[in-house]
Amino acid sequence: MARKICAGIDIGTYQVKVLIAEETEQNGRTVPKVIGTGFAESRGLRHGYIINQPDVTSAIKHALGQAEKSAGIRIKNAYLSIGGIGLSSITSTGTVAVSRADSEISELDMDKAIETSRSAIPQSASINRRIIHTIPAQYRVDGKSVLGARPVGMKGNKLEAKVLFITSLENHLNDLIQAVEEAGIEVTQVIAAPLAASLVTLTKSQKIAGSVLANVGAETVSIVVFENNIPISLETFPIGSNDITNDIALGLKIPLEEAERVKIGAITGATYPKKKLDDIIEARLSDILDLIEAHLKKIGRNGLLPAGIILTGGGSGVSFFEELAKSSLNLPSRIASMNWSGSMREPIKDASWSVVYGLCRIGLSQDDEVNTLGVDIAKKAGGTLKRFLRQLLP
Repeated sequence: MARKICAGIDIGTYQVKVLIAEETEQNGRTVPKVIGTGFAESRGLRHGYIINQPDVTSAIKHALGQAEKSAGIRIKNAYLSIGGIGLSSITSTGTVAVSRADSEISELDMDKAIETSRSAIPQSASINRRIIHTIPAQYRVDGKSVLGARPVGMKGNKLEAKVLFITSLENHLNDLIQAVEEAGIEVTQVIAAPLAASLVTLTKSQKIAGSVLANVGAETVSIVVFENNIPISLETFPIGSNDITNDIALGLKIPLEEAERVKIGAITGATYPKKKLDDIIEARLSDILDLIEAHLKKIGRNGLLPAGIILTGGGSGVSFFEELAKSSLNLPSRIASMNWSGSMREPIKDASWSVVYGLCRIGLSQDDEVNTLGVDIAKKAGGTLKRFLRQLLP
């Protein structure tokens, strides 16, 4: 029987990561087993945007070469994550009349309601943007909420769909795809990085109760809010852990390299004024948490997520971030732990690998939890990404 292999590529501002996984069975479930990893320092990026494509392609090739060598195989296609400040979401609602004479709701009615909600997106919110995920958040039949995700088979006169559309700036999406293709890899599908990470950092119970996952990167912080096991909002902010490093360098008058080591606690025995250092770090962390709190207020979920905030990404381990998040947001708070479903031949040390592992889980494990992310809808729309993009051309 042929091996089923999947690769994920995460192009971050700090590092490019590649992970190769193989489909295995564990306790009757299909799970990804990590067989190869590779990483390279990112160059040519700013806040997730590509400003020098040859540099980005070179980093991809370097990381890919490491992963292929450790896995002992060559990769031709991969799932690609997309992040950066061009990633956002918008919620829209569409209502249609049930088409059948006996008033029974069909798949066609659901599709029409989703398409109507897409058409209702304001032009100002869709210009220069592409929808990469379409996630039905709620259905209503004749004004009454439907318990469960699918109203097919129910009877009524009107069907209303509330849909979360996750979008990316079109030029950012195209640049990322081109950089990967220049490295000799065909992009199977593009997935929003926060959604990929959520598959291995949040439990199903956390998603059902209500939670917010905050991925603290080098130059951006992305959040995704879950409720009833469905993403209800996603946003990205142009601030990250590099800003903390810069603040420490300015505040303590030390080189950036030294400030980075101070931030992560790698320097011991140095005589830095602890109170001043803590004040510098707290001020920037407060800025990040203020942005998260403002977004939660905007969607009416501040202080109302029982599973609280889960912190992940390279910047999540900064001193006292967890406690500050708890007090600032008035929510339970914890640092994410990796929820590895399969065994690993390669050691993974931190949650910064959650995005690429999540990509491989999407590629290998098309289960119900994956389908709630709108990935199945995107696949039905076009299969490989090239076919998907051809549909968008005039």
